[in-house]
Amino acid sequence: MNAFVALVRKDLVLYFSNRRAVIMSIAAPILIAAFFGSLFGGGQSKPANIPVAITDLDRSALSARVVAAMRADPALTVSDAGVDEALAQVKAGKLRASVTLPAGFGEQAGGALFGAAEKPQIVLHYDPSQSMVLPLVRGLLAQHVMEQVSQSVFNGGGSVMTGLRAQAAQDTRLPAERRDELLAMFDSIARVQSSALPGGAAASAASSASSASATTAAGAPTFSVPFSTREVEASSKPEARYNSYAHSFAGMGVQFILLMGVDVAVGLLLMRRMGLWQRLRAAPLSRAKLLGSRIASCALIAIIVFAVIYAVAMAFFGVRIEGSVIGFAAVLVAFALLTASFGLLIAALGRTPEATRGLAILATLLLVMLGGAWVPSFIFPAWLQTLSLFVPTRWAIDGLDAMTWRGLPLDAAVLPVAVMLGFTALFAVVAVYRFDWEE
Repeated sequence: MNAFVALVRKDLVLYFSNRRAVIMSIAAPILIAAFFGSLFGGGQSKPANIPVAITDLDRSALSARVVAAMRADPALTVSDAGVDEALAQVKAGKLRASVTLPAGFGEQAGGALFGAAEKPQIVLHYDPSQSMVLPLVRGLLAQHVMEQVSQSVFNGGGSVMTGLRAQAAQDTRLPAERRDELLAMFDSIARVQSSALPGGAAASAASSASSASATTAAGAPTFSVPFSTREVEASSKPEARYNSYAHSFAGMGVQFILLMGVDVAVGLLLMRRMGLWQRLRAAPLSRAKLLGSRIASCALIAIIVFAVIYAVAMAFFGVRIEGSVIGFAAVLVAFALLTASFGLLIAALGRTPEATRGLAILATLLLVMLGGAWVPSFIFPAWLQTLSLFVPTRWAIDGLDAMTWRGLPLDAAVLPVAVMLGFTALFAVVAVYRFDWEE
C-alpha cells in the first residue's frame, strides 16, 4: 500500500509541477464555457432580436397596421426594403427572413377571414441556415395579421361589413346554403356593432364609412387572440432558475478533463519509451498495482481540476448546486474515474505516443459531440439522442445538469454514476489486458 501511495504522490507532484499546463487545463474550459454560456442565454440576458425585412406592396391602412405591429414586437428587428433588396439581404445572411405583403391584401384579407374571398398570399423568404427561425417568424406574422384583420373587420364600422356582405352575396362559387349562412352571420354582426355604438352614431354608421371609423374609436369592442399566456420556467425548485452557464461549464469541463486524461496516457507511454516501467517492474509491484496507481492519480487530478472549474463558475457566473451536493460529488468522482480509465484505454490501444495522440483526438471529439458537451443533447435528432445514451459522457453531463440547474434529488444521480462506473470497469479491464510493457 505504501508503494501504491508513493506512485500516486509521484504522479501528482509531476503534474502540478508544470504550472503552465495546470493553468491552461483550468483556464481553457472556463473561457470557452463562459463563451458558450453567454451564447445560449447567459442566465438572465435577453436573447438577440430576429432581423427581418417587410415589403408592403399594398400600402393600405390594414397593411400599415400589420407592419406597425411587427415593428412593435420585441422579438423582431424590422426594416423596410424592396422585394429584391430584401431577398438579397436574406441570401447574404444579413437578415433571417423577409416578408412581402401583396397588393390587394387589405381588400382580400377581410373576406378571406370568413372564406368569402380568395386568400391573399404573403411571401416569406428565410435563410435556410436559420431554419429554426422560420416557425417563430411565421407564428408572429400569423398573430399580428390575425389581430389586425379581425379588428378591421369587427371594429371597422358598417361599411366594412356591408362590403363583405356584398362580396358573399355575389360569390357564385359558394353553395347556396353556405352563402345564406354567411349573410345571416354578417347581419348579426352588423346588429351587434350598431348596438355597441353610442347614440345616433349607429344609424350613421350604416350609411357612411367616415362615421364608422369615428365610432370605432368611440367604443367598439376590440377583437384579438382569445387567450393569454403566462410563461413559467419548469424547475424542481420554485426559486431555481435556468442558468445556461451551468450546462456550458459541465460540457467544457468534461471535454478538457478528458483531454487531460489523454495527456496522462501519453505520459505513460513516454515513461515506457524511456524504460521507467521496466525499472518499476523490477520492484515487487504487480501490473494491476502499477496501472491502478496511474488511474488513481489521474482521477485525483481530474477531481481537483473540475472542483476549481466549478468554484470559478459559482463565484463569477452564478452556477449553483440546486440538487443534491452528495449526488454532485458522486458524479464528479465517477467521471474522474471514467477519465482515468479512458486515458489508460487509449494508451493501451494507441501503443505509441504518436498514434495515441491521433486516436485520442478522434475518440475525445466523438465523446464530447455525442455526449452533448457543445450543445444540449435535446437539440439532437431523435435517433441521435437514442444513440448518445450509449456514450458515457452523455451520462456525465446529464448527471451534472441534474444536480445543478435542474435541482433534482440524489436519486437522479444514481443511474449516471452507475453507468459511468460500468464504463470505467470495462475500460480498465481492457486497458490492463491490452497494455504492452515494452514498445
